[in-house]
Amino acid sequence: MILERLADWIERATANGAVPVLTGRNGDMDTIGSAIALAASNPNLLACGLHLGRLANRLCQEMNAPFRKLSKNPSWPSKIGGIIIVDAASESQTGVTIPDGVPICVIDHHDTCEWEFGAGDLELRSDARATTQMVFEYLKINSPNTLSNQVRKLLLAGLITDTGRFRHADQASLYCAAQILEGATFEYQEFVENVQNEEISASDRGAILKGLSRCQSIESGKWNLVHTHAGIHEGKVASLIIQAGAEVALVSRNRDGETRLTARAPRSSTISGIHLGKMMQNLAEKMGGEGGGHDGAAGWTGKCDRIAAETAFINILANTKRNENES
Repeated sequence: MILERLADWIERATANGAVPVLTGRNGDMDTIGSAIALAASNPNLLACGLHLGRLANRLCQEMNAPFRKLSKNPSWPSKIGGIIIVDAASESQTGVTIPDGVPICVIDHHDTCEWEFGAGDLELRSDARATTQMVFEYLKINSPNTLSNQVRKLLLAGLITDTGRFRHADQASLYCAAQILEGATFEYQEFVENVQNEEISASDRGAILKGLSRCQSIESGKWNLVHTHAGIHEGKVASLIIQAGAEVALVSRNRDGETRLTARAPRSSTISGIHLGKMMQNLAEKMGGEGGGHDGAAGWTGKCDRIAAETAFINILANTKRNENES
């Protein structure tokens, strides 16, 4: 039923003009793959956004996939029928200002949401492990001819990366991956190796190691927290901390007067009571800025001091109850 509503919304919007498919500003493979795949279903849809991550940029170049990079103050089409936003839990997560009075459609799988909807708007939110999973379901039913090898690769890459190479997958996401491959003619293992072949420069490797060398392990209430600060690859640093056995990992960054917190938690912690997305949303309520995400992966961005933001998160963690029966 909800996919029928999406089809109807797209039909109305594209009849009234161009419809940008706007990505989250982190430019990861899930948001970029979702936008390009969905845009391929209608000539009046155009995938665009502020940023392309490294993997997304490389795969788009290899497949010659159409994506328009925007400035922070983009010039929108003169005749615009609506804007579709994929994989962004708030307007600030797109990095651009959406024009007033334009109908919006948000397609997202984050647990938290800070969008405000009005008449003519549509929200599609589910417990899918990746937004590409939602886009595939739409295309499978409403535009199966769109599912070329290129589109299937983009969707699969988003699903692979947002599930942590399927470490955080569930039955539905694994079934979705199987369905994406069912109509494909490319070799799966070769493609996975290509996705995982992330080139890290010597300077990047040094920055990651420096971030790890600053790690501090503390007990915050009932939880073990390992925290550090890093200039780049915060998500990778946080994931490495979790692999080392931390119950919660927190990596901070300050750049151009803006502080960013990135947090990760293993499944054992989320089962026992951790929900990082809600904690980051709570942090935004206390400190301003914008925060949210999933139970095991979330982030916050704001203008306050880095140490103050870290301290506020640690206090929220300390007050998070632990379900001892599930630990």
